[in-house]
Amino acid sequence: MVVSLALMVVDHRQNHLEGIRAVLSVALSPLNAIINLPRSAGEWIAEAFATRSNLLHQNQALRKENLLLRVRQQKLDSMKAENMRLRNLLDSAFKIRDRVLIAEVIAVDLDPYSHQVVINKGSNSGIFQGQPVLDASAVMGQVTHVNPFSSTVLLITDASHGLPVQVNRNGLRTVALGTGHIDRLELPHLPNNADIEVGDLLVTSGLGGRFPPGYPVAEVTAVTRNPGQPFASILAQPKARLDQAREALLVWTLDSIQGYSPPGNATQPAGSTEEEPPL
Repeated sequence: MVVSLALMVVDHRQNHLEGIRAVLSVALSPLNAIINLPRSAGEWIAEAFATRSNLLHQNQALRKENLLLRVRQQKLDSMKAENMRLRNLLDSAFKIRDRVLIAEVIAVDLDPYSHQVVINKGSNSGIFQGQPVLDASAVMGQVTHVNPFSSTVLLITDASHGLPVQVNRNGLRTVALGTGHIDRLELPHLPNNADIEVGDLLVTSGLGGRFPPGYPVAEVTAVTRNPGQPFASILAQPKARLDQAREALLVWTLDSIQGYSPPGNATQPAGSTEEEPPL
């Protein structure tokens, strides 16, 4: 006890035993490691299993979040595309300067020989038989059947459809007939010397009183002149996206339909100063 007290006093006052303590600490460190090995191993194993469990839970949660975000991304892409289509339709509505109503395509005729679609506007919205229908680019067709809440539109490519058109470059008049192919129209009974070329734009001529003049219809894609035949073979491709359109424009022409005004959400383009007559 006396020796211990003496060593404590010497170490406390003059720190003479600091080197000895360091040497003993180094010598005893393996023994301390061996003594603490069971506790350290237990802590490492517990931490390893806990970390693995947390990683599994986090991985599962991230998978669910990733799936949800991918679904939302798809919805956002769809909404973005729909927003662009609606912007194009509204821009087209202001360009044509007629009263218009935007409708949505809700059904497509699955008969390969009949090119018809069904839209979600009917007689309750003021739709009438024979009304012109457009998309953001060009003429799509015309209304053939009207129900209170829906209407059937006959596309210009249907084999039973004919549309009076003219060449925008020189005013040459003809009729664009549907061929039963969604990407093809035929221009019959034009002589071989007719002034029409590949790339010419066809627009509505206004003849027949059904379609107002000046709306784009198709672009000439092929002109075949056979000297042995009296007429040239001319094909055109519709400018409207008939197989992709999700929305359509129903047009009321102010000059040809007097005394009528479409109800509710029909659009009156900017710049029109005409007074709306009662329904």
